[in-house]
Amino acid sequence: MTADDVEEWVYHQLEDTTHLLHGVIHANGYGHLLRVNGKEGGSRVLSGCHIMDFWDRLCKSLGVRKVSVMDVSKKYGIEYRLLHAITKGHSWYGDWGYEFGAGSFGLTADAYKSAVETLSNLPLSIFLYEGRKTHTRLQDTIKSYQSLSDRELVNTRDLFCYLKSLIHDAHKSASRVDDSSCKKRHFYAPGISPSWTWSDIERVEEAMFRVLRAVSGSNWVSWRALRGAVFKVAPPELLDHCLKELGGKLAADGVIVRSRCNPSSGAFEYRLEPGNPSLNSTAATLGSTVTTCPSEENLIQDLRFLYENILLPQTMLSFGHEVTGDARSSSARKLLDCKQFMKDYNNCEATMVSAPNTMFLSCEVEIADQLEENVPNLPPETVVLPSNATVSDLKREASRAFQDVYLMLRRFDAEELLGNSGVDDSTQVKLLVRSTESVRLRGRCLGKNGVGKFRMERGTERWTVDCCCGAKDDDGRENVSLRCLWSVATHQVFWHSGF
Repeated sequence: MTADDVEEWVYHQLEDTTHLLHGVIHANGYGHLLRVNGKEGGSRVLSGCHIMDFWDRLCKSLGVRKVSVMDVSKKYGIEYRLLHAITKGHSWYGDWGYEFGAGSFGLTADAYKSAVETLSNLPLSIFLYEGRKTHTRLQDTIKSYQSLSDRELVNTRDLFCYLKSLIHDAHKSASRVDDSSCKKRHFYAPGISPSWTWSDIERVEEAMFRVLRAVSGSNWVSWRALRGAVFKVAPPELLDHCLKELGGKLAADGVIVRSRCNPSSGAFEYRLEPGNPSLNSTAATLGSTVTTCPSEENLIQDLRFLYENILLPQTMLSFGHEVTGDARSSSARKLLDCKQFMKDYNNCEATMVSAPNTMFLSCEVEIADQLEENVPNLPPETVVLPSNATVSDLKREASRAFQDVYLMLRRFDAEELLGNSGVDDSTQVKLLVRSTESVRLRGRCLGKNGVGKFRMERGTERWTVDCCCGAKDDDGRENVSLRCLWSVATHQVFWHSGF
């Protein structure tokens, strides 16, 4: 194989979408998680959580320092980093300690957290304004799930957490083919107000039976219509409770209430059907209900509908005050713009193993005659030396360590131990520093091609971005160029040094 063949093969490996796990760890301990494909990505056995658990253990075993990931994960056909941030307060990778790394368009960690809080705590009441004569599908869908839940759904986080729990339960139920698992198994604890009596509940149920009997044929009655027909019978809380438990109820004349989630409108609906005699006797004996759960497909359809109308900036509906709508749209865009997350393994438990007659020195280097300004310092490298090592040994081992890690330092030579200038090279290091301290050395890169050639990914081009959106450099988003071009047109961006 030629060098070109090898390089092309490597790039094909990086772009292979069939890999269940693809990560890169550099010699300096910094790595990148490039791909995770669980069951939704093609794996027949492993889930994404299984793969991430393995990757995390692998990184700890290899002594990795930091790992970055670009979160472009999708689930249920939507951008999962936005949905997961709303329900959990962080991205999916945050379950393994990945935190905000860098935000496009100059976004900061504080701006990310603020956007999460704004969108998560958005009250559902702003979407349920009753001043309109006609009710929208969005209002019907929200109220349907509010009535189905045993716990009050107040904000967007409550709503989407509840929907995800229903989808999870429906998926488990389908895999077990167990009708009994369709009953409410989520973390919301059911409860009946002590002020309600069984006669109150029976009175409301009988009123609902009368309404359903009055409907001709096999027509379905929506949750809203049924609730509105009996609204004078009991308080709203009791009505909602009875509606949640109505599916599967048996009437005295042997008919049973069937419930479903309308596939087109997303609303819950009810109708009476002839009951099964054996089922009637069982239910009557146990005093239970046969709850007809929305299917997993319908739940996912509703989730996507709510996501598009409440969270997605391009399609979200405007409700209430204009300022609230602007804050909602702005927060959603910030969460979508934040894709880069990072885990710092240095914050985890220390993995340094003590050994007798051995020194572990954390070495940093300073490159003399460096032309570029404001260049960040290289991360330190750990150098292991015998307890009787000299300054000369330290310089040699430190030079070798940085030469092995960085192409730009292939010809680096450490010349001076900073803070101890004038000390003879034959002096033992333990007389100058303790065995686990940090040291700093200054050196040079020999030859014509110094550090600059391999320092930056962008090459040796020297330019600066100062954009009103906050971007100071190309931050990995294609759209940054579009925003900066707009800023150029308004004279708010300046290109220096040749642009």
